[in-house]
Amino acid sequence: MTDDELSPEQIREAQNTGVKPVDERNRIDEGRLAEWMAANVADYQGPLTVNQFKGGQSNPTYELATPGQKYVLRRKPPGKLLPSAHAVDREFKVISALHPTGFPVARPYGLCTDDDVLGTMFYVMEKVEGRVLWDQTLPAYPPAERHAIHMAALKTLADLHNTDYHAVGLDDFGRPGNYMLRQISRWTKQYKASETEHLEDMDRLIEWLPQSVPEDDQTTIVHADYRLDNMIMHPTKSRVVAVLDWELATLGNPLADFTYVLMQWVNGSLAAISDLKERGLPTMEEYVDEYCRLTGRKGLPELNWYFAYNGFRLAGILQGIVGRVRDGTANSPQAAEQAARVPGLVEAAWKYAKLAGA
Repeated sequence: MTDDELSPEQIREAQNTGVKPVDERNRIDEGRLAEWMAANVADYQGPLTVNQFKGGQSNPTYELATPGQKYVLRRKPPGKLLPSAHAVDREFKVISALHPTGFPVARPYGLCTDDDVLGTMFYVMEKVEGRVLWDQTLPAYPPAERHAIHMAALKTLADLHNTDYHAVGLDDFGRPGNYMLRQISRWTKQYKASETEHLEDMDRLIEWLPQSVPEDDQTTIVHADYRLDNMIMHPTKSRVVAVLDWELATLGNPLADFTYVLMQWVNGSLAAISDLKERGLPTMEEYVDEYCRLTGRKGLPELNWYFAYNGFRLAGILQGIVGRVRDGTANSPQAAEQAARVPGLVEAAWKYAKLAGA
């Protein structure tokens, strides 16, 4: 099979799976790192071998291998950065709070805020073994397992939203209330700071969204980038063993989190499949009903508004990557490809805004 015959998901998996030698721009002082590990990571024993994971548009991520154990290091990228981006200290804070509860996250080992060690802030966690599933349609699995995997991911998200953030010490992890307005403001600023092409529909969204926000009725821990390829499944069972990439996590409206997952039925890989049930894949209606059951909700109104918001937000995220290409700080050679996705996302978001009354 040639590259031309691979699906977009297969290409993405090939580009993002496994490790490679550390590229020159992200090279670190391995001697300084080994010294820090010896002083800060329980039971650490070298020697240390460092490689870089292929995936990731944002924070450079490294595999640290020793004869007895493997670790993962995530650090802020070097160079000019957008305000509040690449908050690896926040990632460390939330997984440190969740790990003792049994919620599936990697065990955190240590955070280094001293830029003199590796040049930027970083943290180290365990490397969790298992499956990263890049294609939401799960073509390699039988129907029953497809269904079980998707519902396991949903149950894990509901468990996160049901976690008492007070009890786990995350009262200061975000500001309760007005989450949607703050998110609209955040992604508007990021989009404008990274804008490379003027889109009238984006201007319309930026004006309409803050004027039409549904009631923020609940505050929970939100992941804010929850999808199958941001988690590790057990090697053989339909069970989530680690949720990854907590960079955007905060306290906020859980419906923003959940409706982001629903986007796979709106404009993602599940949107074009007419026989979801026959393939073992849950329908959006089934997913919504089960989430409501798990979280005690009676229904989810305003879905079109949330679909408009999520399209706008994703456009802001991707435009931030495009801006980093412009500024020379993007972490992936594929980052420039994201520019082509932004106009379509914005156009679709505005269509849902009109369905929601814009």
